[in-house]
Amino acid sequence: MEVALRRFVLVNSANRNFPLDNEPSGTRNFARLWRKTSLEKNRMIPTFAEYNARLGEFIRANAPVSAVETRTDAQEDDFNQLALSLFTLQYDSVPAYRNFCDSRHVTPSAVADWKQIPPVPACAFKEFELTSLPPRQRTHVFHSSGTTRQKLSQHFHDAESLACYEESILPWFRTHLLSGPTPPLGLVVLTPPSFDAPHSSLVHMFETIRRSFNWRFSEFVAGVDADGAWVLSPEAAVGTLLDAQDSGLPVLVLGTAFSFVHLLDHLAASDLRLRLPADSRVMETGGYKGRSRTVPKGDLHSLITRRLGVPPSHIVCEYGMSELSSQAYDRKLPNAERGTPNARVFRFPPWARARIVSPETGAPVGESETGLIQVFDLANVRSVMAVQTEDLAVRRGDGFELVGRAQLAELRGCSLMTA
Repeated sequence: MEVALRRFVLVNSANRNFPLDNEPSGTRNFARLWRKTSLEKNRMIPTFAEYNARLGEFIRANAPVSAVETRTDAQEDDFNQLALSLFTLQYDSVPAYRNFCDSRHVTPSAVADWKQIPPVPACAFKEFELTSLPPRQRTHVFHSSGTTRQKLSQHFHDAESLACYEESILPWFRTHLLSGPTPPLGLVVLTPPSFDAPHSSLVHMFETIRRSFNWRFSEFVAGVDADGAWVLSPEAAVGTLLDAQDSGLPVLVLGTAFSFVHLLDHLAASDLRLRLPADSRVMETGGYKGRSRTVPKGDLHSLITRRLGVPPSHIVCEYGMSELSSQAYDRKLPNAERGTPNARVFRFPPWARARIVSPETGAPVGESETGLIQVFDLANVRSVMAVQTEDLAVRRGDGFELVGRAQLAELRGCSLMTA
């Protein structure tokens, strides 16, 4: 894999041609007409305000009632139109991204399909200001998680783009965590509240969820230390969960993998086993970042079942990052409600797409093959919609099975960006 990643740098840095340029002359003539038509369509949404309105319409029209809905041709056409429009806006207004595209000879006039939009490496958010917002309009910024010694990503927002981000969160979350006939739930969040972690996109997501649904109660049970690191209050967490257990009413517990490890270790040390009420559920976001011992996902979920009493069918995994505005979830809970087999296959909502590509060529891999994840996120309005992540996955239809972090991923990505 390391050899493949190094080769990916060389191939993608050297290759400046689009596939259509290698077609016979008749095909090239058709391609030129197609690109001209594409450019005209791209210019149909000339401002970010108009794009935001169209995106809101698209999200509301396609808010899913099921995690396994089939995408229609009309939906695909609408996604493509919005993606091309956003690419044009971002090419025109994000200088670092425009330079990246120009170095690869890719402009809006050369693109007729969203799959041709160049993804920027995620690590570029650490090195460049990938934003169309001038400094005075940057009212909010999300940073990637990491230690104080690391350079962190920056994802800038204004009020309008933050509203798009929040609108993109809720329907897909509801589909995966609040689907079916759901009783009133309590909410327990194993992170600090937003005023303690104002630059965390995950905490902002959890705060958006807290204020957008009717919970019986909601509690954030962590804080931050002098260095800004998140610190779980196990006593507060256990006390809140014991109250829920005694009430007989279900709860939803949200947290990172390392926060669950801290909670579970405290329960083990105290020799406690909770039995949360039936229909309680857990959302686990992954990620350790050296903040706890690392536990394989299957073992972590087994411990959650053993110590909290939440069955595996009601443990849902989320995949997201500060450089994105939409999240992918696995289908475990919706599948459990249908009595169908469970699988940890992640899928983005209709307003985002994932591609699994070869680290050698950048081309999509085949079904059940492993590659790097690219995400095309229509809700990334004021930054860059196309992001090349540093994560490996197995392609499963239009979803993916997460494998883990690619070695040398950041080196490859930053090399590609500067090329």
